[in-house]
Amino acid sequence: EMDDEDCERRRMECLDEMSNLEKQFTDLKDQLYKERLSQVDAKLQEVIAGKAPEYLEPLAALQENMQIRTKVAGIYRELCLESVKNKYECEIQASRQHCESEKLLLYDTVQSELEEKIRRLEEDRHSIDITSELWNDELQSRKKRKDPFSPDKKKPVFSLTFPRPYIVYMLQDLDILEDWTTIRKAMATLGPHRVKPEPPVKLEKHLHSARSEEGKLYYDGEWYGRGQTICIDKKDDCPTSAIITTINHDEVWFKRPDGTKSKLYISQLQKGKYSIKHNHN
Repeated sequence: EMDDEDCERRRMECLDEMSNLEKQFTDLKDQLYKERLSQVDAKLQEVIAGKAPEYLEPLAALQENMQIRTKVAGIYRELCLESVKNKYECEIQASRQHCESEKLLLYDTVQSELEEKIRRLEEDRHSIDITSELWNDELQSRKKRKDPFSPDKKKPVFSLTFPRPYIVYMLQDLDILEDWTTIRKAMATLGPHRVKPEPPVKLEKHLHSARSEEGKLYYDGEWYGRGQTICIDKKDDCPTSAIITTINHDEVWFKRPDGTKSKLYISQLQKGKYSIKHNHN
C-alpha cells in the first residue's frame, strides 16, 4: 500500500513522462513532415527537369503510342487517297462507257429515221405512175428559147354563147406534173390503188429476239431477272461477267465485278451487237 505522498509523487512522475513523450512525438512528427516535404520538393524538381523515373516511363509509353497512331494514320491516309483515285477512275470509265452507249443509241436512232424516210420515199416513188414522155417533153421545153413577144399565159377568153364569161389559162407542164403527183398521192391514201405498187424496201430484220416484260428480260428463248449473273459477249472483245441491277423498257443496267455500272440497250441485243447468257459459275 502507498500513502498519499507516494501517489502524488508517482502521478507527477507519470505526467512528466507523458509530457516528455508528447514533446518527442511532436518533434518526430515535425521532423517527418520536413523530410517528406523535402522529398516531394526533390521529386518535383526532378519532374520539372525531366529526370524523374515516375515521369519518364509514362512519357515513353505516350510517345510510343503517339508513333503507332501516327503510323496508322499515315497508312489510313494512303488508303483513302487510293480509294478516292479508284473512284475517280471508275467515274471516268463509267462516263466514257455511257458516252459510247449514247453514241450507239443516237447512231441507231438516226439510222432508223433515215431508213424510215427511205422507205417512205420508195413507197411514194412506186405509188406514183408518171410516164417518161411527159418528163422528156418538160425537159425539151426548158431547152427551147422562149419568144419574148409571146406571153406565157393566154388572156382570158370570154365566150358569147354562155350567159357568163369563163377564164381559160395555159398551164406549164411542170405545174401539171405537180398536180398529177398530188392527185395520185391522194388516191393512194384515200382509196384503193388501181395500179399495184411495187413492194417497198424491207427494213433490216432483227437477228435476235429481245424484249422486256414486267421487269424481266426475254432474250433468245430465256428469261433474265434482276440480281442474276450473266456473261456479256461483244464482237471483237473478250466476254465479261456482270450482275443485272435494273431492267427498263429499252435498256438493261448491270454491274461488273470491279463495281462499275453500265447499261445495255435492248436494240443492241436485237441487232446482235451484244449477246448475253446465264453464268452458272
